[in-house]
Amino acid sequence: MIVFCGYANSDLTVGVPALPGAGDRVQATRMDRGDGGMGANAAAAAARVGAAVRFAGVVGDDPLSAAFLDALARDGVDVSWTARTGALTTSVILLTPDGERSIISQDDDLGTARVSEVVRSAARAGAGLLYLDGYRFPDAAAAFDGGVPFRVLVDLDGADTAEAVRAALKVADHAVVGRAQAAALLGGDAELAGAAASYGTHLLVTDGPRGWTLLTPSGARRDGQALSVTTVDATGAGDCFAGTYAAELDRGADPVAAARFAAVAAGLSCTRPGARDGLPSRAAVEDVLTRAEGSA
Repeated sequence: MIVFCGYANSDLTVGVPALPGAGDRVQATRMDRGDGGMGANAAAAAARVGAAVRFAGVVGDDPLSAAFLDALARDGVDVSWTARTGALTTSVILLTPDGERSIISQDDDLGTARVSEVVRSAARAGAGLLYLDGYRFPDAAAAFDGGVPFRVLVDLDGADTAEAVRAALKVADHAVVGRAQAAALLGGDAELAGAAASYGTHLLVTDGPRGWTLLTPSGARRDGQALSVTTVDATGAGDCFAGTYAAELDRGADPVAAARFAAVAAGLSCTRPGARDGLPSRAAVEDVLTRAEGSA
């Protein structure tokens, strides 16, 4: 079982001809409301490829939150651990015709005390893996004092300081980070490899259509390709990558195989609009992998 502890959002996607600069005025081509949030998207992605998943974020006690949880449940996510003591925040996504986007998000009500509660509950329930997003660090690191009986995966998106990244890496068995963020907060390839080795973490660096690099605690490096697709909407692709990577690890796959699976899933997720509509099934991902092996 995987426990996902992270953001839950209601996404407002605004289609624009180009991302605006300072002082620009642009005309929206469309506005759509949908479900989103890093942790919730990752949970849905993992459930769609067959993982046993619980979502332990925070939403509100209102009809929009209820509909949000119903949608997760339809994807196969157990939402019984979701606290309804806060609010379902809104994320505004500016989306261009070629699939590029900028995101404006609100802070949520998932505080350090709630993270600590989830860590204890996951230990009691015999979870195999816990997902956290990078927004929880550095404060969430204290929840892991003394160790935990499960693996921890941190999506470092949201960890906006070197201190937060270091705190996350101290507790993470696996960490996923975008190339630009990794370069800004950790450095180049040598520094990234050093971080993976010194923290004992499998550090998975993603770079959109340019693929991914896995750096292991032993010093090994593996590079992989992204799936070539015509991108309709890249919103949630990173969440899909993290969620399906977690799902494969929980199934017993080695990190390289899990990364290959996640790269295909993330690519497929970009072919439909919204953070959830394009999340693929296991069969869809395996079909792509099988055809790739047949043509090799």
